[in-house]
Amino acid sequence: MRILVFGATGASGILIVRELLAKLQSPTIVVYARSPQKLPEDITTNPQVIVIKGELDDEDGIDKALEGVDVVVSVLGPIVSKGPFHPAGTPIAKAYERIIAAMKKKLIKRLLVLGTASNADPADKFSLKFSSLVLGVSTFARNAYKDVVAWGELIRKEDDLEWTIMRVPVLTSGESKEYTAGYIGAPRIGTLLSRAAYAAFVVDEIQKREWVRKAPMIASV
Repeated sequence: MRILVFGATGASGILIVRELLAKLQSPTIVVYARSPQKLPEDITTNPQVIVIKGELDDEDGIDKALEGVDVVVSVLGPIVSKGPFHPAGTPIAKAYERIIAAMKKKLIKRLLVLGTASNADPADKFSLKFSSLVLGVSTFARNAYKDVVAWGELIRKEDDLEWTIMRVPVLTSGESKEYTAGYIGAPRIGTLLSRAAYAAFVVDEIQKREWVRKAPMIASV
């Protein structure tokens, strides 16, 4: 299996690449990154990893990275510490437009992307905790909020893609890989998720395909 990962240089992305290498049968992992130097040595020296340096507005670079790929995994998202300063114009949603267009040309269907509670789902129920989180983001990081909503709406319209929007709450550095997945308002869906558990979900979903064309909220247990 050949998997392309966007956003692999971040804390979650690094764990996801490691988990893919550890749990899948002889995968090839293609990392498309603006700053490959941020990748740790265990990833850059792994013979199963191909690193391609490129920008998200480089259509030729994205097209090259997608060559022969079976699954696209993206953890692109606003940087939390820079949330209030996220640029206007929904740049990540526009990057997804380019990625999806290139996927269609190459007949690649499977797409797993990062989402948040700002990506509302019809199956969600009211939750004061999650509503407060979304209100805080939409108030103090308005551009980031608009971008998250925009790429969620974009992806949901893609009936030809086998997409999964992996909605995450507050990410932590916990080591537990135990998680639960469901919808906001369900009893076990809390507001914390370890990055290790997030990585475990990605690998499980690639293998089990339980959430195709769905947007589960993932939480630690």
